[in-house]
Amino acid sequence: MLTRLFSRNPLKTPGDRRGDEAARALYDAIVDQARQPAFYTDLGVPDSTDGRFDLLALHSFLVFHRLKLDRGATEDLSQRLFDIMAFHLDQSVRISGAGDHGSAKRLKAMGEALMGRYRAYERALAASEPTDLEAALARNLYGSGEPPDPLQIRAVATYLRQESRGLADQPLAQLLSGRLLFGPPPSAPGSSSESAA
Repeated sequence: MLTRLFSRNPLKTPGDRRGDEAARALYDAIVDQARQPAFYTDLGVPDSTDGRFDLLALHSFLVFHRLKLDRGATEDLSQRLFDIMAFHLDQSVRISGAGDHGSAKRLKAMGEALMGRYRAYERALAASEPTDLEAALARNLYGSGEPPDPLQIRAVATYLRQESRGLADQPLAQLLSGRLLFGPPPSAPGSSSESAA
């Protein structure tokens, strides 16, 4: 159902409007990072429609969270990025075969789920208790599958904090031009690379 959320095929979308190039580049970077196999194979994120949606939600949250730090300069870019994501959500629902009424209901539910995750991650990142973020990830990123290993949740929580700090350090001019750098997904808990670190 969310195939188009992970599509980079050129379409006449909000991402193809004049002036949308930077937002489209940010969207592509979010999608590419959410596709990384290690999240599914090493970190236990469900390899399902819900799991893929939640990884896209997680990484789009990181980008919007960063853009908010320079809200005055990034308001237009944030809106264009959100428009592109909304378009792809709409297309994925329509391709699934839902009628107009069904599409509207699904889109509303998906939009509410997306914003609920943004709020949960925002609160958890700001919380003084580190386990709040792990709890938010367990409810959302891992909520549709089997209970994950606590070490997997902890690894993703550490990754989320690191990426939040890393994006905050990326220059505003770089983001405004659509250049965005994510770090690699964390290693599987207990792996030799993690032990070496």
